[in-house]
Amino acid sequence: MKIYIIWLIGVIIWNFGFPKATPLEDVLVAVILSFFSIVLKKYLIK
Repeated sequence: MKIYIIWLIGVIIWNFGFPKATPLEDVLVAVILSFFSIVLKKYLIK
């Protein structure tokens, strides 16, 4: 649940911080946040 909350905060920060982002930028950030959550799973869940 911690990882989901961190991911959700990242999405909220992106959406409110960069409201004029293009759809391509939104997709790229979503992919980056997804990889970030995978890395967090490796290090936080042991």
